[in-house]
Amino acid sequence: MAVKVRIPTPLQKITNNQAEVETKGSTVAEVIASLNTQFPSLKERLCDDKGQLRRFVNVFVNDEDIRFLKGDQTPIKDGDELSIIPAIAGGR
Repeated sequence: MAVKVRIPTPLQKITNNQAEVETKGSTVAEVIASLNTQFPSLKERLCDDKGQLRRFVNVFVNDEDIRFLKGDQTPIKDGDELSIIPAIAGGR
């Protein structure tokens, strides 16, 4: 199943400066694994040594935060859009 993935600016150098890429997978975890096959070293930026998404990486499927769904086991359907959004800290 084809899924469109939006890549944040800091990671676009890994995806050959592409802001959106297409890949396949039936869960968020499979999409991340597929992305890593296309763009080696991307997964290490998104996941820790245990393969879990880093806590400062937010992932949304069709504008729904996967933390409130099934995490990296959230199902993906053909045509879904996955957005990777790094957390931003700071302010006053």
